[in-house]
Amino acid sequence: MNITFLGAAKTVTGSNFLVEAAGKKFLVDCGMYQGRATQEMENAEDFLFDPKEIDFMLLTHAHIDHSGRIPKLYNEGYRAPIYAHKATVDLCSIMLPDSGHIQENEIEWKNRKRLRAGLDPLPPLYTAEEAAKSLEIFKPVQYDEIVDVADNIQVRFNDAGHMLGSSIIEIWVTENGKTEKIVFTGDLGNNDIPLLDSPTMIESADYLVMESTYGSRLHLRNDDKAKMFLDIVTETLDKGGRVVIPSFAVGRTQEILYEIDKVKEANKDDEEFQRKYEQLMKTPVFVDSPLAISATEIFKKNTELFEEEIQEKLKHGDHPLEFPGLQYTQTADESKALNETYYPSIIISASGMCDIGRIKHHLKHNLWNPSSTILFVGYQAPGTLGRTIVDGADKVKIFGEEISINARIEYIEGYSGHADQEWLLNFVYSFINKPKHIFLVHGEEESQEVLKGLIEENTKIPVTIPSFGEKYEVSDIPEIKERTEYTKKLENYNLRMQILEKLYKIKDDINDMTAVVKDEKILGEESKNEIDTLNDKVKKLEEQIKNLID
Repeated sequence: MNITFLGAAKTVTGSNFLVEAAGKKFLVDCGMYQGRATQEMENAEDFLFDPKEIDFMLLTHAHIDHSGRIPKLYNEGYRAPIYAHKATVDLCSIMLPDSGHIQENEIEWKNRKRLRAGLDPLPPLYTAEEAAKSLEIFKPVQYDEIVDVADNIQVRFNDAGHMLGSSIIEIWVTENGKTEKIVFTGDLGNNDIPLLDSPTMIESADYLVMESTYGSRLHLRNDDKAKMFLDIVTETLDKGGRVVIPSFAVGRTQEILYEIDKVKEANKDDEEFQRKYEQLMKTPVFVDSPLAISATEIFKKNTELFEEEIQEKLKHGDHPLEFPGLQYTQTADESKALNETYYPSIIISASGMCDIGRIKHHLKHNLWNPSSTILFVGYQAPGTLGRTIVDGADKVKIFGEEISINARIEYIEGYSGHADQEWLLNFVYSFINKPKHIFLVHGEEESQEVLKGLIEENTKIPVTIPSFGEKYEVSDIPEIKERTEYTKKLENYNLRMQILEKLYKIKDDINDMTAVVKDEKILGEESKNEIDTLNDKVKKLEEQIKNLID
């Protein structure tokens, strides 16, 4: 059995693994790269395999960094089955066409610039219509069902507790009369997400491919998160401000509100807490995402996946996805209207990392305002607008306009749908028959190194952190079988990315310099020396750029 790591290798995005076993080739996930512009360029690159040669695909869950290149795969001739949990299939039916719509909008904006520059237009990665067509090859399965996907290959999907329908996939492969099991975790859930069950603990595996997003960090526990959320929101509302929450889906916000409702029961005698809670329940909460509205309906159709406590509430008519003050904005005009007047309210809008979608408009209208709070409740990948804000930037550029950051910025990391270091380790500890070897994927290198050290120290299980394009022969001591066919591409790709990163940095520096020159404060006679010096530097830079292009 061989595994080639073609995504989510020393990064948290672009999940894609090619497995060759029992005479078959199959994929686990086919996700988009999200975050840095240089990473997103990889989405349009050719696959490092022939899509027509793939016998089947296993999809861990619907998030775009795991599913987002499926329409591209389909467009290039893939017609074999894609096995996924039923709820994942339901969510992909809205998320992939939505992604296609985003691809169309993004390329339209880029092509306007290309046409002005005399360049030919580019096609989108895929369209909403093409994404919808790719859904015809999805095959829904249920949790705990053993499925024969090919001769000598069986799989079972288990609840990963990360999002609705997310799965840990067990794969049994029989080769040369010997059966071995490899487990792909996909994204493991945070153990105390209130709407969803906890991740399934797997009893045995020969090999484990495990995510490591929070391998070096711990989350806040539930009660702490709920109190922090309530304090941040009510402090903002008390001063007449607005809370903007970047979020990928409505589900996470409802999880927060449900947690607060649970905490309320334990704080009946706390008058200040009750005041804050009642204020929150009276506050308009706008979900500004058509996708979130559709996703909510899918949540309501899959309530059997909720934890038992939630299901009991549902039986008594208490639906966790419905609460006072909740309003949905479908149209662009309704979304724009939210920023035409300013009053105490909460706006939940996609995308969660702030790089696309309506959230950018809400940030543009609120980041500069000291009365507003931007509250992050999910992971922010390096290179994203959300990460830049969380890391403390003074200014950001949105739609070409420089926006000063005067708003209160808060990040409640514990609301992430990912397991933290403690629960990643607990997942490994829970194996009765422990893996012979573990591969860590879907994590930043620093996080992976920390987790690798803890696993090896506490369990003595050897751990490998694969790089992009590495093909391993999976055995008791996995070895890299091939690098050569990817080396040239990888070296060229890395060099291109380094050059692009430098060019983006130069572009940012030039933009900063442009802002300085436009500043009226330096246009006076007393600043003539400063202007002359700057003019000399610009002339030198102009000459260097001319030499570079020539």
